[in-house]
Amino acid sequence: MKIKSCEFVISAAGEHQLPADGLPELALAGRSNVGKSSLINTMLNRRNLARTSSQPGKTQTLNYYRINGALYFVDFPGYGYARVSKAQREAWGRLAERYLRQRRQLKLVLQLVDIRHPPSADDQNMYAWLSHYGIPMCVVATKADKISRNQVVKQVKLIRQTLGMAADVPLIVFSSQTGAGRDDLWSLIEKKLEMTHEAPSEPCNCSQETEDNA
Repeated sequence: MKIKSCEFVISAAGEHQLPADGLPELALAGRSNVGKSSLINTMLNRRNLARTSSQPGKTQTLNYYRINGALYFVDFPGYGYARVSKAQREAWGRLAERYLRQRRQLKLVLQLVDIRHPPSADDQNMYAWLSHYGIPMCVVATKADKISRNQVVKQVKLIRQTLGMAADVPLIVFSSQTGAGRDDLWSLIEKKLEMTHEAPSEPCNCSQETEDNA
């Protein structure tokens, strides 16, 4: 996909703040520090549009990035940290579940896992939950540049086995350092959304930045 415009739109802490323009949305979920910010920046050919928080797990919002005036990346807070109160975690959990189960604009969930390690219990729970509710997903194995090609093959097999992935669920190996997997991921997204490369465009506003938990 040719990126003509991209901008950070809002950090939504409640359903009343979610965009109402009806554009398709792709959610990014994964443990804190798995590389969500880096993936967003790589996918959008930007260096610092999405920025990593200095306090992983603290922010409990849905961060919206609008691309080409045609779709959103929706960055979820990283799971695996508990640096907020129980009440805050419960409130966030309710918002996340309602979003994932009821948001009509949601077309695909990208679940990020670190290719260097076996999927954690949190990773396994997220995959099982998405599978149970039949939510379309793609697993993205990040940080592929950190291991050898032979290890990549081994780790991909391990990830599929540990998550219990169905054969028809795609897994894309990704590196924000080398750009590996970027074209494959955009091809999957375009196919999923039935988009064309001539998506509507709007003036680029890439100067706004936000913090997330990737």
